[in-house]
Amino acid sequence: MIVGNMTEIVDVAIIGAGPYGLSIAAHLSGGGVDYRIFGTPMHTWRTSMPDGMVLKSEGNASNLYDPGGELTLERFCSENGLPYEHTGYPIPLTTFIDYGIAFQRRFVPRLEDRQVTDVIPTSYGFDLHLQDGEIAPARRLIVAAGIRAYEYMPPELAELPHGLASHSAAHVKVGGFAGREVAIIGGGASAVNLAALLHKNDAKVTLVVRKDAIAYCGPPTERTFLDRIKEPESGLGTGWRSWACCAMPGVFNAMPEKFRVMIVRKHLPAAPGWTLQPQVDGIVPTIPGATIAHARASGGRVRLELALRQGGAKVLTADHVIAGTGYRVDMRRLAFFGPDILDRLDCVDQTPRLSRRFESSIPGLFFVGTAAANSFGPLMRFAYGANFAAKRLTGYLSQSAVRGSVRPNPVQSSQWPKEGLAGTAD
Repeated sequence: MIVGNMTEIVDVAIIGAGPYGLSIAAHLSGGGVDYRIFGTPMHTWRTSMPDGMVLKSEGNASNLYDPGGELTLERFCSENGLPYEHTGYPIPLTTFIDYGIAFQRRFVPRLEDRQVTDVIPTSYGFDLHLQDGEIAPARRLIVAAGIRAYEYMPPELAELPHGLASHSAAHVKVGGFAGREVAIIGGGASAVNLAALLHKNDAKVTLVVRKDAIAYCGPPTERTFLDRIKEPESGLGTGWRSWACCAMPGVFNAMPEKFRVMIVRKHLPAAPGWTLQPQVDGIVPTIPGATIAHARASGGRVRLELALRQGGAKVLTADHVIAGTGYRVDMRRLAFFGPDILDRLDCVDQTPRLSRRFESSIPGLFFVGTAAANSFGPLMRFAYGANFAAKRLTGYLSQSAVRGSVRPNPVQSSQWPKEGLAGTAD
């Protein structure tokens, strides 16, 4: 049994301190809403992405958002003597992390760097059980958890010993692979980015790509007035579809569900950035049009049997295989949710169905970020979407805010097993 200490009920609790959680907290502060926020600032960016990486998003689409727009990435770079361009200059990951932490210190100083282990629904809202034993009650809860909990490992690799196979998110430092043969599965941003960095660190890398060629994002170019009419620019790139995703996420929410899910699945896949092409094409050995038919451990190495799209098969052996296979949102992977939440949460493809206010089928429970993409579009997969989410949520929550009060009695609840569930990242 867990017995919590008596604490004050807050109107809103936030789980997650990445771009979405911090932007929402900054707006709630500006709106006078009573809240608490839990998580390590910029956790996913600091622990799940390799050193030396640059952002795929342009500088003008890589902001966190305060109500007055005071601390943009551009201003942060200017104040700290760092290079910046709205477009055309790849923002280093380290710059974005430092910017996020500076934003947190300025606008969300009350961030509590503690992990939520359980969320229990109550008559007044939710009890958040924290790692140190405290129970934090809240009337409403915003889940702004990052993508780390949703790592996707292909079933062909999932049964391999841990020392022989891993997900790309596990590799921040890559120097330990120097001189080793590494197979990377995938042709998206995570896989290609890691391949380039491993090659620079003297690993013997082979990329295994399902498509016939790696589809890189195009570099920014000078555009005429006619170009801008044909393919308008937006925070998600160029083209009318991307522009609509940025300009009308509320309209997207009103579209038929099958259409929304299809667009999210097909539009703006996790393509590698244009800066990676000269580092990979013709440099890193690549097997295109290949999928894993079978994988097994053999003599302390991995033996991959690949099926080729053009017919036939190929065998590849490596010291280690890395799945650069991205993420798949699944509410069952959030370690702080138990049956009390999951059994009542209405989902499509294991993602929550959300109202136009980001509210789930459980009153008072809201989701933002990647978990909200099937409801509000591809915009929610990018930091750029935090502006819309923060404004939409704060507008609603501030209108219905209730001042906190002291909870008279501690709540008792039973633990439930979480073996095999991933942790939460921001």
